[in-house]
Amino acid sequence: MIRSIPTINTARLTLAGMRPEDFERFAELWAMPEVVRHIGGEPRSRGRAWESFLRNAGHWQMAGFGQWGIVTQRDRRLVGQVGFFYENRDLGEEFDRFPEAGWALAPEAQGQGLGREAAQAAHDWFDRIITGPLVAMINAGNEASQRIADHLGYAPLREVEFRDQSVILLHRAGPPQG
Repeated sequence: MIRSIPTINTARLTLAGMRPEDFERFAELWAMPEVVRHIGGEPRSRGRAWESFLRNAGHWQMAGFGQWGIVTQRDRRLVGQVGFFYENRDLGEEFDRFPEAGWALAPEAQGQGLGREAAQAAHDWFDRIITGPLVAMINAGNEASQRIADHLGYAPLREVEFRDQSVILLHRAGPPQG
C-alpha cells in the first residue's frame, strides 16, 4: 500500500515527511538527553535512531499515517517529530488497539508553544482524514506534554510502570467539543 505523506503548514511550522537527508539531524535529536528524558530516558544510538527513522517511513506506507518531522519555517531546521503510530506495547486492549499519538521537540524549540502548535495541526489532520479514537502515553513527570494532551482532549485511563518509568495512559474519543 503506497501512501503519500501530506505536508501541513502552521503559522510557524511545517510538518513534513522525513527525507533521507533529515536523518543526521534526527539522530542528533534522539541522542540528546533533554529530548529523551521523558521518552524512555535513554539517548538512542545511531543504529537505534536509524531503526526508528525507517519504522516511521514504513508506518506511512502500511497504516496511512505516521509521524512528521517538525520544521521551523523561520530557518527550515528539523526541531522534532509529531504524529501517530501503532506500538503494540502490551498495555491492554483499551490502549494497544488504537493509534498512539506522540510528539518530541529539541531543547531549543521547547517552551515556545511549538509542541502544542504541531500536535494540534497533526490532530486536526487525523480528525479529518483518519478519524476515531487515539491514545497517548506520557511520563508522569512531563507536565508540558500533559498540558498538550489535555488541550487536545485526552483523558487519563490509568497510571502504570513502563520500562521502569511511571507513565500515564490517556485516551481521546475524538476532537474536543466546543
